[in-house]
Amino acid sequence: GAAMAEARPLRLLALHGYRQSARRLRQRTGALRKALRGRAELVPIDAPHRLPAGAEDDPDGDDPPRGWWFSGPGTFEAGEAAAAPAGLEESLSAVAAALAEHGPFDGLLGFSQGAALAAMVCALRARGDPRFPVTFAVLVAAFASRAPAHGHFYREPIALPSLHVVGDTDAVIAAALSRELAQCFVEPVVLSHPGGHFIPAAAAQKKAYLEFLERFCPGQGQ
Repeated sequence: GAAMAEARPLRLLALHGYRQSARRLRQRTGALRKALRGRAELVPIDAPHRLPAGAEDDPDGDDPPRGWWFSGPGTFEAGEAAAAPAGLEESLSAVAAALAEHGPFDGLLGFSQGAALAAMVCALRARGDPRFPVTFAVLVAAFASRAPAHGHFYREPIALPSLHVVGDTDAVIAAALSRELAQCFVEPVVLSHPGGHFIPAAAAQKKAYLEFLERFCPGQGQ
């Protein structure tokens, strides 16, 4: 009954951005996790591909930067129409494994490249792929992959509930790219904020996240 449905918060598998990691995503979502407390919990996972350390990374750190796929050898540009994108299958497998091992999950939350991956998972889920038992997705600074090999993800409207969070001044993933991806979904909810490339959690966004999440009950997708 209703009491059972309230027994636990929604659980969202969280997919970090390119050059991030599960730990970095956890650090950068403190305000969001606080805003969602009691309603939804985020469970971040690491992308399978380690990246060469950059100037901003601790070379001896135990938290190397990671990515979900590459547009060129060891590199990624969201705007690049990569002829030979690499690494996506391993990442889809990693998401499937996390859903199976750490589940049950209700939805996905992705940021930047992780949001682009989450949208691909939504497309597969909407086509009935049994590896991805999720009911909805929250996509922050998302985009559609420009690689022709990935075009099949966007050919038909993606029939999964989605919240698209768009930063009007995002200088990494232009707002237009996130809006374009939203149009690939059936009845997308688009939340604009005045900021840049981050996961916003101010009062206005908190309200919008909670309104979207209210549509779902824990365990619906299983």
